[in-house]
Amino acid sequence: MTQPIHLTWLNGPDVDQLKLTDTEILTAVEDGLRAQGEKKTVIEPRMHLIPDKAFNGHFNVLRGYIEPLGLAGVKIVGDYVNNYTLGLPSEMALLNLFDPRTGMPVAILDASAITDMRTGALTALGARHLARRNSKVLGHIGARGTAWWNVRLLNSIYDFDEIRIHSRRPESRTAFARRLEQDLGKKIIVTDDWESCVRGADIVVEASRLNAPTPLLKTEWIKPGAFVVPYGTMSAVELSLTDMMDKLVVDDWGQCKGGMFGSLRAHVEAGKLSEHTLHAELGDIVAGTKPGRENDDETILFWHRGLSLSDIALGHTMLKKAHALGIGQELRYR
Repeated sequence: MTQPIHLTWLNGPDVDQLKLTDTEILTAVEDGLRAQGEKKTVIEPRMHLIPDKAFNGHFNVLRGYIEPLGLAGVKIVGDYVNNYTLGLPSEMALLNLFDPRTGMPVAILDASAITDMRTGALTALGARHLARRNSKVLGHIGARGTAWWNVRLLNSIYDFDEIRIHSRRPESRTAFARRLEQDLGKKIIVTDDWESCVRGADIVVEASRLNAPTPLLKTEWIKPGAFVVPYGTMSAVELSLTDMMDKLVVDDWGQCKGGMFGSLRAHVEAGKLSEHTLHAELGDIVAGTKPGRENDDETILFWHRGLSLSDIALGHTMLKKAHALGIGQELRYR
């Protein structure tokens, strides 16, 4: 008779109870990037499922394996733009972790917070390696779930003198600013338009939620030497944006070069972003095999689609902490 097989279940309140620190989040995601740069991972291109276009939403399926952690994982994310009208989150996710040697399930986690945390961590780690060290002004477009972690983790590294935010809905950007002010203890500038948010900023993050590609962020607003992170599902940038960049960096070229969505999808199709124009994947820079920023004059773009490796690495960190603190439930699988 086979032994019972159990797995760990961490629900949303469990994840909140873990209270991961900024350092724990950044360290976990950076470890995943380093493993990627050292060629100790497997990343399968993300897949999309659109049940019905009338629903204005889709599912993303992300898959990967991290050798140093001894874990494989699959995350399914629902991305439904209009959920706010129903009082529901627009993004929700489940992460499944497996033993890669036997295929046995290890854990299931509510990964909605993981998605937000790891997205913010990728943005912040991109800045750590690619933005100017004296960056003092942040311009952030978007107030989605990932936006708070973008600003929080970026500020933990740079302690900005000025943080500007903008989003499409006034009530959304006002609430976002209020939450940031309470969390960071500094004044947040809420702008009524894209230009006043972006123009002259040292770091520009475009995390908008558009229904269709619309070039709202103008290339002329980006100052030389800036670090730019566009990652909206639907593109909000002009085709000319890549022309002014000294370095183009992505999280995973395999994901960026294909698929239906992404901020620079048109740039890939036009050949402006290709194997020939790509400087590096961020994991290469973290692992030390490619240089990051080399001088203050460089204008650099970082496009991240979202890494399954970051989800798995953060899930691993959460699982270890949960076991140490006795948080979560053991469920019988079979």
